[in-house]
Amino acid sequence: MVEVEWMADYEAVIGVEVHAELATRSKMFCSCAVVDSTIAEPNIAVCPVCAGMPGVLPVVNRAAVELGVRLALALECEILPQSFFARKNYFYPDLPKGYQISQYEQPLARNGRLVILTSKGEKTVRIRRVHLEEDTGKLTHILKDGVSYSLIDLNRAGVPLLEIVTEPDLNSAEEVRAYAMTLRNILRYCGINSGDMQKGVIRIEPNVSVRKRGSEQLGTRTEIKNLNSFRALERSVAYEIERQVRLLREGREVVQETRGWDESQGKTVSQRSKEEAHDYRYFPEPDLPPLTLDPAWLEEIRRSLPELPMARRRRFQTQYGLNAYDAEVLTNERVVADYFEAAVAQAPHLSPKTIANWICGELFGLMNQVGGEFDPGRVPVESLVELLSVLDKGTINQLTAKAILAEMFTSGKRAPELIREKGLEQVSDQSQIAGWVSQVLGENPEQVQTYLKGKEALEQWFFGQVMRLAGGKANPKVVQQILREQLNKLKEQA
Repeated sequence: MVEVEWMADYEAVIGVEVHAELATRSKMFCSCAVVDSTIAEPNIAVCPVCAGMPGVLPVVNRAAVELGVRLALALECEILPQSFFARKNYFYPDLPKGYQISQYEQPLARNGRLVILTSKGEKTVRIRRVHLEEDTGKLTHILKDGVSYSLIDLNRAGVPLLEIVTEPDLNSAEEVRAYAMTLRNILRYCGINSGDMQKGVIRIEPNVSVRKRGSEQLGTRTEIKNLNSFRALERSVAYEIERQVRLLREGREVVQETRGWDESQGKTVSQRSKEEAHDYRYFPEPDLPPLTLDPAWLEEIRRSLPELPMARRRRFQTQYGLNAYDAEVLTNERVVADYFEAAVAQAPHLSPKTIANWICGELFGLMNQVGGEFDPGRVPVESLVELLSVLDKGTINQLTAKAILAEMFTSGKRAPELIREKGLEQVSDQSQIAGWVSQVLGENPEQVQTYLKGKEALEQWFFGQVMRLAGGKANPKVVQQILREQLNKLKEQA
């Protein structure tokens, strides 16, 4: 959404809440399996604990706590040595117990930071808190034959969640998107979450307010609920900023409420008045003792953390001489960064920039054609290095290498095998190439005359015709050299 001139008098102030499912095998407080609720049969992973039956006792999932600690450490948070679970009371049909077990006054961690990259450079976003909780069930609303009803699936009820809450440090839709993407990358790097937003494993809820530029007083905020794509996140925040500014300019009030994003209409819509924390009537969970963390265990988790995306991005620039764009693209996904570094390690004779270009260009292009995530198995590292090595030796040219890579991608064959099968070795024999050049010039007398009259741009056209006649196998450097020699000779004769 393009900012109109009158919006320049206002400033957006935005905080973000993110709910991320933790990649555990069992639920937060029981032994039920975590299943993919988008494809699993309804209500197959339910027990008396996650169904909220009377008399049952929850037990904390150690693996969920470990994943929560991993993220808190990655976000440079203060880990509280002791945190507490609480009951967050509210009624909704997908909440089987009538309350959600969460953390409130003393969360797992607090006071962290995350550095993001924006069009204006780096920006630090303060993390207010990181806490553990359980997910709710899932409602499906049906309208059939004029009758409406709802179905409940409790497979998701009790799945471990991590809630990450920022301070209101963001000021634009672009910054909110950058924050969400950076956080997702860290969740994936650390093995905390799959990052599959289409399946709802990450849900983003920005709190948006606006105020007169220069004012210190925060405006009334609205919360946009359950966004699960970066596109919807950026569009909804941009719309909400403009909507609130329009209201204030017209002398009307912004109502504190929860809003949803209507993709078809391209706007936010009111859902319900926003509850304050005290409306949830939090009180300590009587069935769970305080969560006490062993300092030695915390240190063990800290040592297990991988190199994080921002640090790796900076290292790629200094160690491999990559520009900022290539370093960012390569480090956005851990699997891609690992693939690149493995290729560099196996090919010290090749320029890291060359390897980066082929991964970010040709290989990404092929991956995008089939959809899905980057799959290093489609072209194993050693196969890519083999291809780039024969290209570097001059056995094949650039055009042929691209065609071979596409064939490798679909067939799984290696470069030397395909070169032999298809007879694709590059031709560098000067006499053979001279014959092709002479043939092209002899078959195109009108173009030759036009060239001799001063239209020297035709040299590139002649080059293309020679490469076409050679079936793309001619050495481009030799073709350029001999073509220029023959054209200069024709100029002398004219």
